[in-house]
Amino acid sequence: MRQASYRAEATAWIAALHDDVTAFFTELDGGSRFREDRWERPGGGGGVTRVRADGVTFEKAGINRSAVDGVATPAMLAKLHVEAPAGVPVRFFATGMSLVIHPRSPRVPTVHLNVRYFELTGPDDEVVDAWFGGGTDLTPYHPAAGDAVHFHRTLADLCARHHPGFYPRFKRWCDDYFVNTHRGDERRGVGGIFFDHLRPGDEGLDRAALHAFADAVGRVLREAYGPIVARTRELPWGERERRFQLIRRGRYVEFNLVHDRGTIFGLQTGARIESVLMSLPPLAAWDYLDEYAPGSFEAELIEKLRPRDWLA
Repeated sequence: MRQASYRAEATAWIAALHDDVTAFFTELDGGSRFREDRWERPGGGGGVTRVRADGVTFEKAGINRSAVDGVATPAMLAKLHVEAPAGVPVRFFATGMSLVIHPRSPRVPTVHLNVRYFELTGPDDEVVDAWFGGGTDLTPYHPAAGDAVHFHRTLADLCARHHPGFYPRFKRWCDDYFVNTHRGDERRGVGGIFFDHLRPGDEGLDRAALHAFADAVGRVLREAYGPIVARTRELPWGERERRFQLIRRGRYVEFNLVHDRGTIFGLQTGARIESVLMSLPPLAAWDYLDEYAPGSFEAELIEKLRPRDWLA
């Protein structure tokens, strides 16, 4: 059966989601509004970048959306881990929203979220493959276990409303994805959920059900992250906490530039470079052979990055 393109519906969904999430983080920061830049991609499509620098609560906050299309090269398909029909020219369409929030206080975690829809079409515009992807993860700079517990319980409750197998499956995927393998498999943060190539029929769910799940993930931070910010942004901190925050931000930069599929895809498809690198923090640091004394809050935080059952 011929599968109809979903690009119009997906593009409208991402635009509405982008506006709603921007309004939430404007409210949560308590400062001025985001700067907005609209851009066009030479190969087809474009996007909207919204960045808030030097906010009240957030030192840098970026929320992007894009809808791009073009010829799917073999290298791109290999990076996406998908196969197209041999000898048939294939075009891609991708739309999504992504955000990275870097708080000012080291007591407030960084959060990342993205949701996306991807479609491959043949010469007659027939859809040959299509899927949803996305996820969200938390990167703390202080070992407050309650933050990770709240974040994971909220995600587990969300997943349970759509399929009982989603949380354990996507939690493991997240634990295994956000890893600096060049740092001895050091995790970027305390995880969350991550999913990709979620196609109609997966777990017996149709496209509408998968769209509803992806939309719920896109809106989850009001419940999953908002209470954490409210609880932690007024907690005291000093130069030691700030320095450790900058070191851990350095690890964040390393992951995004070396391993992150979204960054690599943006660079390969000629997307606007300022938007591709929006996820990077305004300040970061690298120490040579950074080591921390047993029992210190720094050592405790690094220990908490190991994958664990946060619901127990």
